[in-house]
Amino acid sequence: MAKQLDYHTIREIFTRFRDAEPEPKGELEHVNAYTLVVAVALSAQATDAGVNKATRALFEIADTPEKMLALGKEGLIEHIKTIGLYRNKAKNVIKLSRILVEEYGGTVPSSRAALEGLPGVGRKTANVVLNMWWRHPAQAVDTHIFRLGNRAGIAPGKDVVAVERAIEDNIPAEFQLHAHHWMILHGRYICVARKPKCGACLIRDLCAFEDKTE
Repeated sequence: MAKQLDYHTIREIFTRFRDAEPEPKGELEHVNAYTLVVAVALSAQATDAGVNKATRALFEIADTPEKMLALGKEGLIEHIKTIGLYRNKAKNVIKLSRILVEEYGGTVPSSRAALEGLPGVGRKTANVVLNMWWRHPAQAVDTHIFRLGNRAGIAPGKDVVAVERAIEDNIPAEFQLHAHHWMILHGRYICVARKPKCGACLIRDLCAFEDKTE
């Protein structure tokens, strides 16, 4: 775990991220709040690209919880069987769809507690939905953010909740809305796990990572 960077260094890091990509976007394809919940739930231990490939046809016929229930678990499985853990994920999607219909009138709730109460929806999923759909400054910490936060010293922490708190505490408010997207994209494409692409990194001179690559 790298040392915590100071406030001015972190501000410069996110200023560079913003200058390079003013409006970063999540890569999961969706058409409404419901399909976003489903896509994020399906993305656990899977790639966004793999989820998108499976859900394009699915969301054409099941873009509401009512339509998903009509499709049924076996019909859903036919669309998502290329995704890891698809049987358990299908079970959760059907369950959460039923809850949305019976308890929320078919609409996706906008509170973290309510979202976390849905089957297959944890804190990270809830934060993604809060951020991407309702534009709350919620920080969804995945493996890329956890790695970058600790490696660069932006938001070090021993677990995902600690890193989430460090992001909230250490990154200036003006960057909070897009912070997790900038970090995910940087971790996914530049600060990769095995051999980070430090030569192409726009924050190389600010990063606390000691074992930089050429």
